[in-house]
Amino acid sequence: MVHSDADDVAGYLAEVPEERRDALARLRRLCREELEGFDEVMAYGMPAYARNGAAEIAFASQKQYISFYLMRGDVREAFEDRLAGQDMGKGCLRFRRPENIDFDLLRDLLRATAAQPGKIC
Repeated sequence: MVHSDADDVAGYLAEVPEERRDALARLRRLCREELEGFDEVMAYGMPAYARNGAAEIAFASQKQYISFYLMRGDVREAFEDRLAGQDMGKGCLRFRRPENIDFDLLRDLLRATAAQPGKIC
């Protein structure tokens, strides 16, 4: 599933492949715990977390992997060393297997994002 027409994140999670559902539900819980003051929305067919109307974090079940989108360049730069060994595009971490998701790294990225506003790419 690359794009979803779900109205909300619960609907999105109901559509994802079963083998990814638990990992994505865990990621959602983590986002909701760490991103206090953010709104959970659907943007571009995927769950996103917005502050003041601008999405800063999102995730998606793609064809080949689970994506974690980090739209803040300042946070990516601050975590450059920890992100160096990850499968990463310009703004997204890719996890080919749900069991390989580094939830500790994601928690730290979420905390850094929540700590203060920043420029979105």
